[in-house]
Amino acid sequence: MRYSLLDLSPVPDGSDAGAAIAHSVDLAVHAEGWGYHRFWMAEHHNMPGIASAATAVLIGHVASATRRIRVGSGGIMLPNHAPLRVAEDFGTLASIHPGRIDLGLGRAPGGDMAVMRALRRAGQDDFPGDVQELMRLLGPARAGAAVRALPGEGTEVPIWILGSSLYGAQLAAQLGLPYAFASHFAPDALEQAFHVYRETFRPSAAWPKPHAMLAVNVFAADTRGEARRIRTSMQQAFAQLRLGRPGKLPRPVDDIEAAIGPEVTRGVDQALRVSAVGTRNEVADQLSALVERHRPDEVILTGTIHDHTARLRSFELAAQAMEEVGAVAA
Repeated sequence: MRYSLLDLSPVPDGSDAGAAIAHSVDLAVHAEGWGYHRFWMAEHHNMPGIASAATAVLIGHVASATRRIRVGSGGIMLPNHAPLRVAEDFGTLASIHPGRIDLGLGRAPGGDMAVMRALRRAGQDDFPGDVQELMRLLGPARAGAAVRALPGEGTEVPIWILGSSLYGAQLAAQLGLPYAFASHFAPDALEQAFHVYRETFRPSAAWPKPHAMLAVNVFAADTRGEARRIRTSMQQAFAQLRLGRPGKLPRPVDDIEAAIGPEVTRGVDQALRVSAVGTRNEVADQLSALVERHRPDEVILTGTIHDHTARLRSFELAAQAMEEVGAVAA
């Protein structure tokens, strides 16, 4: 089973965007060596703790520092952009790095209404139409077309639909596209979305059968206690975001309930329940159970960790765990 990695280029407390980007590149280089199939980055705006706002720029930076791993978006928030601009950006990336670029598309704005207005896209939402326009722009050359993506046309950059509801599942099935579910932070509709996607999938030339990706948070360490401790940074960050106070990624704490309160902790843990936390063997067992239950075609792992060395170790152990899970699945 292929396993991939989603990175938000987190900016830890006490650090800055430059260091965060350098750490993302270093993580991608290591991930390639550990056997990860894809390295995806996500578009977010106006958030002090995330440095991946200019997602296409970072994708090119990471692709230039690696050799084999696929690099892409998980995702580009399409309501923020004109499809032609996205097609040109990713067509250019695919021309520089042929056969290595993915284009995952989301419907969420990646920010609030003020961000959408600043991006000059407020009020514009024809997600299905924009996806189909992108498919045409990146598809076979159309010499007589009034508008062409140059570079872009003929690159056939793989398009993925991302989502956390039945809407994205239905659209991906209708268009014959692969589907990635945001189970790492919004898992409530996971089982139903996978069912709808698989049952209503219409085969396409590129995808004759459905391809569903499961997103899982992973926090692995050499001890169970350390794994739980490094997870507290993401728990705190998620709580701050829900309370409307996004900031840089907090340092880990020994007692998460003392830091954010028992009630908030319960709510955060419910939202982040598709997670694997512990030693390599414990993470392998938890990932195996998730794979057994949801039967994904691919797993994408993520985990926002304050210390870069701990983050590297977590994804290294997670790769070892996924190799074990893949062997069991085979």
